[in-house]
Amino acid sequence: MREQRAAARILIADDHQLLADACKSLLEPEFSVVGIVTDGRHLADAVAEFKPDIIILDVYMPRLNGLDAGEQVKQKNPGIKLVFLTMTLAADVAAEAFRRGASGFVLKQSAGDELLLAVRKVNRGESYLSPLIAKETVTFLLNKREPFTEEKRITKRQSEILQLLAEGLSMKQVASVIDVKPGTVAFHKYRMMETLNISTNAELLGYAIKHQMISS
Repeated sequence: MREQRAAARILIADDHQLLADACKSLLEPEFSVVGIVTDGRHLADAVAEFKPDIIILDVYMPRLNGLDAGEQVKQKNPGIKLVFLTMTLAADVAAEAFRRGASGFVLKQSAGDELLLAVRKVNRGESYLSPLIAKETVTFLLNKREPFTEEKRITKRQSEILQLLAEGLSMKQVASVIDVKPGTVAFHKYRMMETLNISTNAELLGYAIKHQMISS
């Protein structure tokens, strides 16, 4: 008698607890949901603790957005598969997700069966893109090989600080979250403004929204 293969281990990262719980109910018992985290900053620790095969994550998450958090996970754990579950229909965001290592991109407004289909395909080593997003457009953007170019002009640390500032944290609060001195946060903030040629906090906020760090 052939030994039954263990169910794939899934970690869910979404700041909406009700949605995360609904996803868990949908995926079990076919898959083993090993944990739920509610912000991108705790994702790396959860990966180390739960050792998932697949992560289902949102693009927009507090403390660290899903694109950056997912990319960090893939750099350290290339075998883990990422499935983005999000509200955004933007093809450039889908392309950026795949560029950073995603295997699937599903919309929250789709039926639950679509998420299940996506996870099954990704678990088999295939990729999945919601049919509500034009595949040709995503392919075109991927082939251009141009990531969010302006975002690449600031460092990962600066991107991290910018998201926290855009979420409304003070420089002192940001310093506490990322464990640096407030002066270091101020230094990075003004270097960003200089690099991006912007002069106001409102422009910084607009930049964060444009680059999917926070929702509009």
